[in-house]
Amino acid sequence: MKVLLINGSRRAKGCTYTALGVIGDELAARGVDSEMVHVTDEGAEDLALDLLNTCDAMVIGSPVYYASPSGEVELFLDHLFGRASYAQLAHKPCAVVASARRAGTTATLDALAKYPTIAEMPLVSSSYWCEVHGNTPEEVLRDEEGVSTMRRLGQNMAWMLECIEAGKAAGVEAPEQEKKARTNFIR
Repeated sequence: MKVLLINGSRRAKGCTYTALGVIGDELAARGVDSEMVHVTDEGAEDLALDLLNTCDAMVIGSPVYYASPSGEVELFLDHLFGRASYAQLAHKPCAVVASARRAGTTATLDALAKYPTIAEMPLVSSSYWCEVHGNTPEEVLRDEEGVSTMRRLGQNMAWMLECIEAGKAAGVEAPEQEKKARTNFIR
């Protein structure tokens, strides 16, 4: 099992990276691999699209800029979700994570959650809002509640993947894709 971690920060090794790293460590402790893609790296979108073929789940992380996700991650997700096929996304668990100095995390989480919920991806939650606080990676690691929430998110993601694997082994199949009806509000 493998989880795609999307680092939506302008800073490759900043606070969002640190939060995703805590999740990745927890996944590894439970036998689940992860791979992180940094959205501003050259070719990141193509790499993520490719990884969706082998990954079983996704975690999207973003810093909070102006009480919203970073523009970089929103553009990246617009492109990624627009290009990905139904099979690459549907029924794969997804979680969203926000990193902030102070406020704006819940608005950021709401915006990020719209991507997986429109792609039939179940959301994985934690023991509190999936957020960390700090101005530096070191401060994030001192956010005891935030780090605990990230660890719990990693545990819940691993559990969800194990449940899906057990369901498949027992013959439980995901629903087939239904032809989408497109409605226009103009008559």
